[in-house]
Amino acid sequence: MVMMMKNRPPYNFTVGELIEILKQHPKDMPVIVSGYENGYENFCQPFVKKIKHLPENPYYEGQFQIDEKGMEVLILEREVRND
Repeated sequence: MVMMMKNRPPYNFTVGELIEILKQHPKDMPVIVSGYENGYENFCQPFVKKIKHLPENPYYEGQFQIDEKGMEVLILEREVRND
């Protein structure tokens, strides 16, 4: 059972907080999200990484992979729970 901390909301970011984070990055920077399976999760602090596009990858591998020679994107990575 997941225990909620008293007075702590069940989400990590509000729209306003996310807007402030996004303002720190170029307006034309792509944004991608981690995925797989169904449902929704919180996301962690957004971060920038270089990736390459691999559209031929199977859906469970994702169409983008980390590549230090690739293009920079802002990543919204989902929180992973172990329950």
